[in-house]
Amino acid sequence: MSERFEVIVAGGGMVGAAVACALGHGGVRVALLDKAAPPREWPPEPVDIRVSALTRASQRILERLEAWPGMVRRGVSPYREMRVFDARGGGEMHFDCADTEYGELGHIVENRVTVAALWDVLDTLDSVTCITPAAVSGIEAEPDGVRLRLDDGRIFAADLAVGADGHDSLLRKLAGIGVTGWDYGQHGLVATVTTELSHRATAWQRFLDEGPLAFLPLANGRCSIVWTLRSDTAKAHLTLPDADFLAALAQASDGLLGKMLAVGPRAAFPLRFQYANSYTADHLALAGDAAHVMHPLAGQGANAGLLDAAALAEVILEARRGQRSLARRGLLRRYERWRKGDNLIMMGSMDALNKVFGSRTAGLSELRSAGMGWVDRAGLLKNYFNRYAMGLRDDLPSLAKGKDCW
Repeated sequence: MSERFEVIVAGGGMVGAAVACALGHGGVRVALLDKAAPPREWPPEPVDIRVSALTRASQRILERLEAWPGMVRRGVSPYREMRVFDARGGGEMHFDCADTEYGELGHIVENRVTVAALWDVLDTLDSVTCITPAAVSGIEAEPDGVRLRLDDGRIFAADLAVGADGHDSLLRKLAGIGVTGWDYGQHGLVATVTTELSHRATAWQRFLDEGPLAFLPLANGRCSIVWTLRSDTAKAHLTLPDADFLAALAQASDGLLGKMLAVGPRAAFPLRFQYANSYTADHLALAGDAAHVMHPLAGQGANAGLLDAAALAEVILEARRGQRSLARRGLLRRYERWRKGDNLIMMGSMDALNKVFGSRTAGLSELRSAGMGWVDRAGLLKNYFNRYAMGLRDDLPSLAKGKDCW
């Protein structure tokens, strides 16, 4: 015997929880499945080394979902400027919120903060049921929907299943959806560091031979770093004593923030370009990393996932208001057309930047730096790039515009 819902969301991270929240606000009967419930509170130290640079569009989504106050309570870190440097060619770019109508360019937020605040909201939505622990082991099509089997034998049925279960998505594999992509041969090394000089609410990024080094400002005065390195270099850096690691980091930063005084736990994850060949199948839609994985050099992965969540919820709720099937093929294709093109543009841009800044072709560094200087001086073009990076572009879902979709 199976319990039936309108929508089952597999994956309770940032994207899956956002989908469930938006649908729950619209009164959709949703089951959110995850292997474990996330923590809601934690001691002040240590800071989570997994952070995201959330755009203005993402903030609007989270505000409409009523999660933003819980995030502010737990701690968000606004950044008002962004400075980008080319270590080899000497080029620079500077973006400032003073050139926009907003008081900041975005916020650096621990991933656990966003997830906890979303789950707080889920607790208040009568139509949402969070089921943990829950590990999906199989998926079966029905004439009017889909059934998900858990590894403990429980079965849940729904009109539509949403795979928000990460880059190695089991739902995607079970549905037979292939992926296209490649490994970069790079790892992203992450940690929290204490620096001699103030970060000045500025996101700093320096492009080096092996990849970019970013310092992301935290409210406690420290910085979260994301350092893209060749995989062998990153693994070696994980084993260095703290003093040796800080010395290597100080050399790579070239004194941007003075001396590197302390470092917390370090971790590294492999970097990959990957997209699902289809975002949808019968009675199934993919969102977030299950649908696409991009290079983190501009920190757009989480923002793209939240836009997926907002767009998918909008088309589902529109269909429900029209009393149409939530898994109608045309509906799912509309979601795919809406998001796939935008995601591929962002992914392609990140891939191109990584290749251009990683190239050692003679003369390219001078040309690259000259281009950075030209963009920095070109007011209209620079403003376009600034707004695009803030998520303020055309064809946004209603939630990203600050409007309800239910």
